[in-house]
Formats: sequence, structure tokens, C-alpha cells
Amino acid sequence: MRVLVTGGCGYIGSHTITDLTSRGHEVAIVDNFSNASPAVLERLASITGVRPISFQADIRDRAALLSIFQEVRPDAVIHFAALKSVGESWEQPLRYFDNNITGTIVLLQVMHECGVRKLVFSSSATVYGMPESCPISEDAPLRVTNPYGRTKLVMEELIGDLCAADESLQAAVLRYFNPVGAHPSGELGESPSGPPANLMPYICQVAAGRREYLNVFGNDYDTADGTGVRDYIHVMDLARAHTDALDALNTCGESFTVNLGTGRGYSVLELVKAFELASGRLIPLRFCPRRAGDVGACYADPSRAAERLGWTAQFDLARMCEDAWRWQCRHPNGI
Repeated sequence: MRVLVTGGCGYIGSHTITDLTSRGHEVAIVDNFSNASPAVLERLASITGVRPISFQADIRDRAALLSIFQEVRPDAVIHFAALKSVGESWEQPLRYFDNNITGTIVLLQVMHECGVRKLVFSSSATVYGMPESCPISEDAPLRVTNPYGRTKLVMEELIGDLCAADESLQAAVLRYFNPVGAHPSGELGESPSGPPANLMPYICQVAAGRREYLNVFGNDYDTADGTGVRDYIHVMDLARAHTDALDALNTCGESFTVNLGTGRGYSVLELVKAFELASGRLIPLRFCPRRAGDVGACYADPSRAAERLGWTAQFDLARMCEDAWRWQCRHPNGI
């Protein structure tokens, strides 16, 4: 298929493109490079042997997006383009609403106008908010606790309403848990433009000496060691799920929503210990009070993804840490 990937130079988008290309799909990228680097294009060419067609544009620019669709004529869209920091979304909610929700509306309008009827959407486990219990299934209540999560839920609802109104549109909504790791080549990885908002890249920078210590927010949760428990998933497992979802849309002919996680939760201290073993470096810690809105434990029930996509996570926590550390060592300053 010819696939247009919005936000394709970002962390998850770029890894997904390596999997799409390895399975014979043609890829075109649209990215405004607000949180990504054009250097990713050369990395993709090095890894896959194919330099994807790319367009620098904001998906809110309807005229530019329509022109791209008319040139590329995609069979399907994978939609990653969004702002994604929970903390930043509290500080700049209007920016998040405009970028994420408006961008998705314009994308859906252009898809409709150009007759593109297959969409894979990058959603998030943040739509579950404070879970009543774990593991979390797709049928759990949706009750977001921050503006970022709210944008993802509204984006899901927009897509769902459009699919209900237009039965020819088929959408796969993928709710990620906690993506970590890097491409095994060490040439692609998570490269935050400022202080890392996610745990793994922060640990990487502490191990590399760029930061003095890791702040651990809360050590009094009702978990085995008192620290928060999350479901970490290797970014290459996540990438593979997007291609599997595209294949499933082609074969099943109906929309679906699935969780993407391992089904196993690890605490902050377990992740730190695994990273220390993988890197041979000590990670100094500083315990801090809990952050507002954080939950003690959050991990997926991924059984529906196994049923609908034939997909299960393959890489364990040790591999996640090894690949993240390889990326950090080869590219200490990111891309």
C-alpha cells in the first residue's frame, strides 16, 4: 500500500516507517518538524535502503495537506502528528486543543475529500485516566485527567463519529501504554528537544552524565516497592502493531480499538535496576512527593490486540534497556 504518515519523523512514527518499509509498503511523510529533525530522513534511508518522500507542512494547513494528498494519492493514513507532553498540556491547553484536535479535523476532511478510507490512529492509555483496576481492558471507563489525554479522547470520538456516519471509512485506534527503547541499529531513538518528559530517556541521560540524578515521584504507592508501576513496551513492538493494524483493516473491513502493551507492569525501581544491568552504570535517585494526577499502577490487558491483529509484544525489559542505552551511547546529544 501507499501510506501517508503524519508526524513520521517523530519517535514512534520513524520506527513504524522502518517496519512498513520492511514489509513492502510505500511511505510518504508529512511533518512540521516542531518536535522532530529532518536528519531522521537520512537515518531511515540508512536503515531501510529507501529514503521516504517527505513534506514539511502542518496538518492544520488545509491547502498544503490537500496538495500533498493529491500528489501522493495514499491508500491509507497513519496519524501520529500531535503534541504529547502531559505536563506541557496543563500549561498550554489551547495550543494542545488547536494542534491535536484541529489538526485531526483537517486531516479527516482532506481524507474524505480525496477518498482515503483507511486510518490507523495513534491514541494513548491516558484516555483511561485513573483506572479502577488492572489490567486495563478496552471496555474500561474513559475519564481523562489532563488536557493531553482529553485531546486524544476527543480525537478518538471524532474518528468514531465519522466512521458511524460513513461506513466506508475504517479506522484502527491504538491505545499505547509506555513506549521505550530504540531501533536495534542504534540509529533511531527517542530524542527529546528539552528536558525529557518520559522516564526512560531521563534515565538514559542520568546514566550518560548529562543529568545528576533521577527524580522518583512517590515511593508510598500501594505497590511492591512503593514506586509507580507502568506497562513498558518496546518501540519496535509498537511499530509492528501499526503495520499489523493496517493489514487487519484490509482483511476485516471494520473499525476497531485495541490496547498496545505487554500486560506486565514494572515499577520505577525495577526499570532503574534493569537499566543499571544493561548499561553498567549506577543511576542516582532522589525521592520526591507524588505528582498530582499520577496513579500507582497502570498496565494493559492486550488480549484484544492478540485476537484482532495476531500481535503480542516480543521484547522484554532487558532488551528495551539495552536498545535505549545503545542509542544514547551512539547519539549522546540526540538527533
